[in-house]
Amino acid sequence: MSLDATRTAVVVVDMQNGFCHPDGSLFAPGSEAAIDPVTDLVSRGRDAGAHVVYTQDVHPPEQFDGNHYYDEFERWGEHVVEGSWDAELVDALDVREEDLVVEKHTYDAFYQTQLEGWLDARGIDDLLICGTLANVCVLHTAGSAGLRDYRPILVTDALGYIEAEHKEYAVDHANWLFGETTTLADAEFE
Repeated sequence: MSLDATRTAVVVVDMQNGFCHPDGSLFAPGSEAAIDPVTDLVSRGRDAGAHVVYTQDVHPPEQFDGNHYYDEFERWGEHVVEGSWDAELVDALDVREEDLVVEKHTYDAFYQTQLEGWLDARGIDDLLICGTLANVCVLHTAGSAGLRDYRPILVTDALGYIEAEHKEYAVDHANWLFGETTTLADAEFE
């Protein structure tokens, strides 16, 4: 798979202490294992001239108070609370001034964020998506990208997960329904 780097963004989903560090509130070893492949993909993309986007799942403490149905704290327990170490991106990431860091409050990085406008302003069509969790925020972000006419491409060996079958489901579902998949080795830039 060869991508025009000038029209591509590497989208790194939720590589945060809360998910990727052993002391995190929702730590998963599969998410920690994704750190090196994610940083490799970012480095390769950046060297080729691709844009880099980091999403950061952040929840104000009162976000779900009074909600009728949607309550991630009830589902997952309190996690990545605004201003906490848990919510910070992992230290291994090379976040630069020219990168976009999207603070999001749901599974979908497009929902009520600046992501779509930022991508459109830069003429970006293709998204190489990596990060965690494969079957939650990665999958919802990729699906939302596809509905907005971006080409979402999941990088299968740069995805975090809780259970291996969750990752397999996300990859199969994305490939079948709305996007494409590739591996680090097969993702090349023009």
